[in-house]
Amino acid sequence: MKLEVLTTGDQSPTLYNEELNETYHSRHGARQESEHVYIASGLDELVHLDTIRVFEMGFGTGLNILLAHQFARKQQTRLELTSIELFPLEKEVWSQLDFSINQEEKEVFSQLHELPWEQNQELSPLFSLLKRKTALADIEYANAFDILFFDAFGPDKQPHLWTPEIFTLLYNALDQNGIMVTYSAKGQVRRDLQSVGFEVERIPGPPGKREMLRARKI
Repeated sequence: MKLEVLTTGDQSPTLYNEELNETYHSRHGARQESEHVYIASGLDELVHLDTIRVFEMGFGTGLNILLAHQFARKQQTRLELTSIELFPLEKEVWSQLDFSINQEEKEVFSQLHELPWEQNQELSPLFSLLKRKTALADIEYANAFDILFFDAFGPDKQPHLWTPEIFTLLYNALDQNGIMVTYSAKGQVRRDLQSVGFEVERIPGPPGKREMLRARKI
């Protein structure tokens, strides 16, 4: 898998996957996209909870988890995260990515990548992370999470991850009133989410993207 580091519109990096002809994050701004989609439109909706149970599809560069760690400290809210990734990045790749705004974030970013897989790790009283090297189709969870970060490559690149069957697995994994956020706003994605029981809303997207989707298990 050939990967190239690119600088995005907000000066944060992303990776370009030559095989898929796709970037891991928005070219308009990697960090600001993740902050908008997964933090402002996701975790901020759940600040009333003392503990937020998070499932992420696509550990990828680790950016979403880095921002979640920042959220936990800022809000003094405990996050219990599970993130899956079938093809983890090698150190020679992720070490080239500088998403950090200070030295502390830089150290946390490295720590997140270096944590062992398949072992739940407590980074602090406010933050735990379990990284799993598994396919999304193989997950088996029931009412286990309050929020899902759905950060797979787009439906046109990985259509097998954007199906009613997959969305059923995700619906079952969420607890009642749990939410799923994704950068995609495609009409077929919205309709498929609705077909398995989600209540779906189109909301403003990050810079460079007019809309995104937020779905709720009702």
